[in-house]
Amino acid sequence: MAERCPRCGLRFERVEGHWTGALGINTIVSFGSLLLVMLIIFLTTQPDVPAGLLLGMALVVAIVVPVAFFPLSKTLWLAIDLQMRPPGRAEVDESFSW
Repeated sequence: MAERCPRCGLRFERVEGHWTGALGINTIVSFGSLLLVMLIIFLTTQPDVPAGLLLGMALVVAIVVPVAFFPLSKTLWLAIDLQMRPPGRAEVDESFSW
């Protein structure tokens, strides 16, 4: 990932440990997706729930969703952080004109 925005020069990692929030968002979305998939499979196949299908789908969701959603969670967290703490002039590249 680039260190700064190519357009305005804003540093993407604004403070030490900045991506902890993105990791939290990614965890919430991943566990929510896993719960949703498991509930759908469980409710649609009752009373004879196939354990293999449930385990297989849970494994696929648990691997694919966190990896696929992580770039979006970083972007979402940066947007939330920018709303809470607008950037100052010191945070952007000097060559960028406001």
